[in-house]
Amino acid sequence: MRLVRFGERGAERPGLVDDNGLVRDLSAHVADIAGDTLSDAGIARIRALDIALLPVVDKPRFGACVSGVEKFICIGLNYADPARETGAQIPPEPIILFKATSTLMGPNDTIEIPRNSTKTDWEVELGVVIGKHCKYVDTADALSHVAGYFVVNDLSERDFQHNRQGQWVKGKSADTFGPIGPWLVPRDEIDDPQNLAMWLDVNGERLQSSSTSNMVYTVAFLVSYLSQFMSLHPGDIISTGTPNGVGMGLSPPRYLRAGDIVSLGIQALGEQRQAVRNAD
Repeated sequence: MRLVRFGERGAERPGLVDDNGLVRDLSAHVADIAGDTLSDAGIARIRALDIALLPVVDKPRFGACVSGVEKFICIGLNYADPARETGAQIPPEPIILFKATSTLMGPNDTIEIPRNSTKTDWEVELGVVIGKHCKYVDTADALSHVAGYFVVNDLSERDFQHNRQGQWVKGKSADTFGPIGPWLVPRDEIDDPQNLAMWLDVNGERLQSSSTSNMVYTVAFLVSYLSQFMSLHPGDIISTGTPNGVGMGLSPPRYLRAGDIVSLGIQALGEQRQAVRNAD
């Protein structure tokens, strides 16, 4: 099952993609892909519907696949290769940073390079959404609190991030810097979140190619770890880090420019495609 949100930006409706690739409207049955819908019981209620009776939506725009997001948490340096690529040390504990929820947008919406940006960078990442309240959870039980998984492009402005003082949130939070989707795949349909191929291209050139098996800290560990410092609520997003091949690590470094096309995907979770333009 692939859960989506479709329609004009700011007026998205809940839906799903059936086995034939048709988008079906769920709005008569759930308010949104948010809150209780993300619980095991909520997902079970959707599975119990006769999908063939749901209205078909013709060629919709996909929005961010989750709504009602309180926290957008990012994990830094969670793959060994990019740590070496950028000269950073692998951290003894996960690096936690936040991204403004106002970054969220659909998987194929346009990336805007912020004003005064010189180093807007790409990052394909496995996204995780919490489905059940989570606090002081053991690693062994952590995945039961996950609703599902999706693709994230964790866009970053490296000059803002590293040279403008203070926390990395400055480089993570420009409008359009959080494409998620195209869809949310429920937890129980992904056999092993630590064994998913992932990739990213810029203008057709493959720049990131890796697997979630190369994470330093697993999804289960990260959910447990974060829950020791804060409560996690349904709809909270964890973006679990990116592998090597980001623009900052290339020689010479390379960053996005207006007119570029970014394509990315993760095995079983779908693909994104974004055009790039300068912000107004």
